[in-house]
Amino acid sequence: MNRPAPVSSRLPEFTWDTLDAAAALAAAYPDGMINLSMGTPVDPVPEVVRRALADASDAPGYPLTAGTPALREAIATWVRRTCGATADGFGVLPTIGSKELVAWLPTLLGIGPGDVVVVPSVCYPTYSDGVRLAGATEVRTDSLTAVGPTPRVRLVWVNSPANPTGRVLPAAHLRKVVDWARERGAVVASDECYLPLDWSADAEPVSVLSPEVCGGSYEGVLAVHSLSKRSNLAGYRAGLVAGDPTLVAELLKVRKHAGMIVPAPVQAAMVAALTDDRHADEQRERYRARREALLAAFTGAGFTVEHSEAGLYLWLSRGGEECWQTVDWLARRGILAAAGALYGPGGSHHVRIAFTASDEQVAAVAGRLAR
Repeated sequence: MNRPAPVSSRLPEFTWDTLDAAAALAAAYPDGMINLSMGTPVDPVPEVVRRALADASDAPGYPLTAGTPALREAIATWVRRTCGATADGFGVLPTIGSKELVAWLPTLLGIGPGDVVVVPSVCYPTYSDGVRLAGATEVRTDSLTAVGPTPRVRLVWVNSPANPTGRVLPAAHLRKVVDWARERGAVVASDECYLPLDWSADAEPVSVLSPEVCGGSYEGVLAVHSLSKRSNLAGYRAGLVAGDPTLVAELLKVRKHAGMIVPAPVQAAMVAALTDDRHADEQRERYRARREALLAAFTGAGFTVEHSEAGLYLWLSRGGEECWQTVDWLARRGILAAAGALYGPGGSHHVRIAFTASDEQVAAVAGRLAR
C-alpha cells in the first residue's frame, strides 16, 4: 500500500530531545543539574489566579471558542494598556497557549505550497515548524530586501523582544516591515510574549499594535501574547492574539470547526491574571534579580553577552567556540544550556541561558562556572 508520508517527517528532531545527552551529563554532576535551557516558570501560580480557576472548576458545558465576554473585555483592556493600542476596532481571541497558535497560524490563514513565509534569521523554532506543517516555503532573513521580488509572501514573522537573543526592534524598523507587508498583501504576525520584560532604558519594546508601528490601523497585523511567563501559567496553556478584526474573525471560524478551545476554568483564570498587574510586577522583579546574578556570573567566567536587553534569556558566546562545545563545557559543570544552533545557523556559536531557575539554583551558578 502506498501510504502518504507521516506529517512528522516534515519536521526536525524535537528541539529539546537534542539536548538529551547534555542533560544526562549535567544530571551526573554531584550536586545535580541546574536546567537553564528552557524558559519554564518555577515560581508559584499567583493566588488570585488559582482562586479564579477553582471557582470556575464546575464547568460541565462546552466553553466558547471566542472566549467569554468577560475574557474578551479583559484581553482588550490589557492590550490597550500593555500594547499601546489606542484605536478601537481590533479583534481579540484566546488561544491554547501561544505555541499552538504560532505552529498553526500559516495553516489557519490558508497558507500552503508555493506560498512564502518570512522568519527571523535566528528565531524560535516553532515559526519554522509552522511553515513545514503548512507545506509552504520559508525564507529566513532579518532584511526584507533579501526576500527579492517574489509576489508569494503571505506571512512575515517578527519577534521583539526576541527569543533567543533578547534583541529589541525599534518602532521605525517594525513600521517598515508593516508597510512592506501591506504593499504586498501579506500579514505581519508579531510574537510579543516577552514585551513586558524589558531591562534596558535604551531599548524599550514596542508592540505592532502601537500607532507608531501600525499607523492607527490594524489592517494585516496580529500580535501574539502569552501568560506563561508574565503570570507563571505555562501549565495552564493561556495565550491570546489581537489585531486585524477580519483576520481574527477568520481564525475564530476555523478554530470553531477544529475545536481549538481554551477550557472554561482557564478562561476564568486568564481574566484574573489580565486584570491584576501586582503579581506580574512582583514576578518581573524576581526575574530582574536572577538576570543580574546570572549576567555577573557568566561575564565573570569569560562569556560575552550579546543583545539580551529584554526577555527571559541571556544570549552568550564563549570565545567564538562552537555552540555544542559550550553546551558540553557547561554540562560538565551541571548546567544545561540551549545550543544556539537550535534557533538557526546564525546561532551556531552561541548558547541561550534562561533565568527561570530558582533563586537557590541561580546563586549556585557562579560557583560552578568557577570550577
